[in-house]
Parts: sequence; C-alpha cells; structure tokens
Amino acid sequence: MCGPQLHRTNLGPGSNGNRGTRRYFLAGCLFDTTIRYWREAVEIMNLAHRWLCGSAFWRRVLQQEVIPWALEDVSLGEDVLELGPGPGLTTDLLQSRARGLTAIELDFGFASGLGDRFRNTRVRIVQGDATALPFAESVFTSAASFTMLHHLPRPALQDRIFREVHRVLRPGGTFAGTDGLNSRAMRLLHLPDTLTPIDPVALPARLEEAGFRDIAVDTRHGMFRFRAVAGQGAHDIKRNSASSRDLSHSRSGATALR
Repeated sequence: MCGPQLHRTNLGPGSNGNRGTRRYFLAGCLFDTTIRYWREAVEIMNLAHRWLCGSAFWRRVLQQEVIPWALEDVSLGEDVLELGPGPGLTTDLLQSRARGLTAIELDFGFASGLGDRFRNTRVRIVQGDATALPFAESVFTSAASFTMLHHLPRPALQDRIFREVHRVLRPGGTFAGTDGLNSRAMRLLHLPDTLTPIDPVALPARLEEAGFRDIAVDTRHGMFRFRAVAGQGAHDIKRNSASSRDLSHSRSGATALR
C-alpha cells in the first residue's frame, strides 16, 4: 500500500473519517507514485548516458570531430597522460598518436576493463584519482581530457586537477581537451549524474592560476576546446634536469593495471 497505514474506517465513503486524513492519505499515494516514476526515469537516463559514452555513434563523433578538433596543431610528445577515459574510446584514438600513453581512471570497473583490454600494449592504465595524481613531477610531455571535467562535483576539484596536471607536466608541455557547454540537453543527459559545467569564459583565468600560459579556448557545436602550456617557474627550472625520470617512480595511492 502506498502512503501511511490508516484504519479503513477513516477511509470508506460512508464513514465519518476526518477529511484531512483522507487528503493526507491521497497526498502520500501521489508522492510515492511520483518518486517511483522519477527513480525509473533517472535510471533510464543513467543507462542512456552510459550507453552513449560507449556507443559506436559516440566513437564516430570522437574520431571524426572531437579528437581532431581538440588536438589540432597540438604536439603530444612521447609521454601522454589521459584523464578519466571512462570506457576507453578516447584511449583507443590517442594510442595511435603517442609512443607512450598513461590513462588514469577513478572508476575501478572501467579501469579494470581497460587494463585487460590494453595489456601488452604501449598503453598503461592506472586506477587512481586525478585530483591527486600518483606521479612524480615533470614526467609527461602532454596531458589530455575529453568531456570529463564536468563530472567533478565541485569547481574546487576541477582547479585541483589543473594544478596537478601542471605539476606532472614537463615545462612547455601542453594540456589540451574538450568539454560540453552548459545547455538544457547537457543537464537532461546528466540528470542522474554529477554535472558541474565549466564556463569557457572563466577557464583561462583558472588555468593561469594553476600555472599555465599561452591559453586558448574556442567553442563550437555545444562544446569547447582548450589548450594551455605548462609554465616554467623557479622551482620548474630546478627540477627540469630530472624531467626524464621513469614513470615507475610514482607516489603511492594508485594501482597499475597492466
């Protein structure tokens, strides 16, 4: 039964039950029904979102539009870091563009599947948190993030990723990527998920605060791309001689799945 458990003598058509109680009972039924259908709708949207992120359709969009646009005139170098690959469609496309690729994924299920899929390849999968990257300083020549940053629950965590990416990039390394513009379709698709849209107008100042320079942001088709170059401060100059250290010299807190 939906709503509160009430004695039936308060509900019958010929009873002298309190009308307010009957209204309360009907309101409870309506509330329960609304919540049930809302949960079902949210579950459907969640499934739709996950299906889209791993679909052949999205792979074509990435291959033909997103990746070429995001990485236009970007030199990735030999050691590339990918943030939050999810099901790995972007990883598939990136591996042909770099001699060495490390992808860090927070979700253990995704990371485990990617570890199996890319075993015995040039791709290294690490299960870990991009807001606290488990890598030494100045080890990557570039970093990439594709439609991932809006999944962070707070802007402060996005800023933390910017600082962490700058820390692990070699001076002069490029941070490039894409994300979606805030729109009704974007909000609808993320009903069951975390959505923290990034304002492309404010993004350059946030990247500059993290230490980047030569920042560019462009928009098109409900999406924006960004690229920024890791700056070289006094502490960067001091550690520049160690930029060729091996990626295996990492901090604790991550699991390599290769």
